[in-house]
Amino acid sequence: MNWIKTENNKKINALEIPTISIEQMRSDLKEMKLRPVGFFGKQEFENVRLYVTLADDKQGKLYISSVLFTPDIKSYNSFTQDISQLHIFEREFYEEFKIEPKNHPWLKPLRKNQDEYPFFTMQGEDVHEVAVGPIHAGVIEPGHFRFMCQGEKVYNLEIMLGYQYKGIEDLFLKNPDNRLAESVCGDSVIAHNMAYSQVMEALSDTKIPERAQIIRRIALELERMAVHIGDMGAIAGDMAYLMGASIFGTTRTLVINTMLEITGSRFGRGLINTGGVNFDIDFEMSDKIRNVLDEVIKIVEKTTKTMLKSSSCISRMERTGTVSTETAYALGAVGMAARSSGINLDSRFDFKDRWYEKCPWEEDFKFTGDVYSRFKLRYKEVKQSARFIDDLLEELKDYEDGLKVPVGNLIRNAFVVSITEGWRGEVVHTAITGANAELIRYKIKDASFNNWYMLAMAVRNNGISDFPLCNKSFNLSYCANDL
Repeated sequence: MNWIKTENNKKINALEIPTISIEQMRSDLKEMKLRPVGFFGKQEFENVRLYVTLADDKQGKLYISSVLFTPDIKSYNSFTQDISQLHIFEREFYEEFKIEPKNHPWLKPLRKNQDEYPFFTMQGEDVHEVAVGPIHAGVIEPGHFRFMCQGEKVYNLEIMLGYQYKGIEDLFLKNPDNRLAESVCGDSVIAHNMAYSQVMEALSDTKIPERAQIIRRIALELERMAVHIGDMGAIAGDMAYLMGASIFGTTRTLVINTMLEITGSRFGRGLINTGGVNFDIDFEMSDKIRNVLDEVIKIVEKTTKTMLKSSSCISRMERTGTVSTETAYALGAVGMAARSSGINLDSRFDFKDRWYEKCPWEEDFKFTGDVYSRFKLRYKEVKQSARFIDDLLEELKDYEDGLKVPVGNLIRNAFVVSITEGWRGEVVHTAITGANAELIRYKIKDASFNNWYMLAMAVRNNGISDFPLCNKSFNLSYCANDL
């Protein structure tokens, strides 16, 4: 068999992962037609091993295989020609190991790119370039945006990141730690720490208490609510709808202050630890959370309905920054960005998380792929998360099995993939241990890695003044890309 089948958060023997030829890999990828969630290399003496992980979202299964590149192999024919979703993965693999995917349509530096970056250019009497960043007027992270315009109309946007490249995956090999996991991406503390903890627990055969599992998911949904509400306010602000910006901003504070009361941190730092959680949610805190979220939902519903009665707000969002289903699929979009364009991906449900199975889930969403769709989806997910939290708090009453357990030693020659649905989309942590049970490869993929090109496509044929609104409607992370 060319591929080993596994599941989310399940340990397999790394030595049992098949090694196939590059030609067989190409044939399998075309035949299997599954979604890539992992495509990364590992140095093995003079050789480089390429690991590929595919997700069968309908069945909740993962498939893993590998290709071994010996020192004499310097290139291969790009997979992107046949599987466009691999475009960004192949660029990353080439940048790290210098094995060229020949005929790749856009083989440019991904992170280590500040010197003589080959920007796309256009010719024409009315064509002009607009460069924005990497230093921005607001308190945001560095990134460079190069617009090719004719008048106000954007024909192409090229996004250059990498200004924060920090080698964080190598840091996990030197000193794996929950505090490091919390620092991968500051607005996704719970999502990344949860994925890291699940990896380490699977690698050590550690089963954490059910109570801790529930508390982790409550925190994950609080994080989703807080950021979505904040982003709704940011979208309102970029339309100059200042009442919405103000109300959503203060309402977000109610949610993160609830996290503060649980953990001592507005962003949930210190809550999740390998082996469980450090803070409990007792009956009194449960009632407080319910009361706060009831008030939050009332405010969000009233403000959203008022905002969507404004013809000026609707006109600014509808048909602005539209990304079609076909384009989103070709780019490999995930999470909220994918769902807003009609691709129904959500790892909470695709990979059969037992704690979400009883939660109310509404399949129907009238997607349009524009800013309006991304705003409405946030509104829907805020309400869903509040219901999920209410159900999870009810479940919590039935479990008194403690908050954490001791974590055993890592198991040698193990391979684990952990996928957690952060508010942007899937957060994927993959870890491999060696013969001495030490971490020998740690790979992270944030949803932003997949979705930055969604933003680039969204602004095409829009006015350049629409860029801030399009940008806020995705709210992608620079630091979670510059790993």
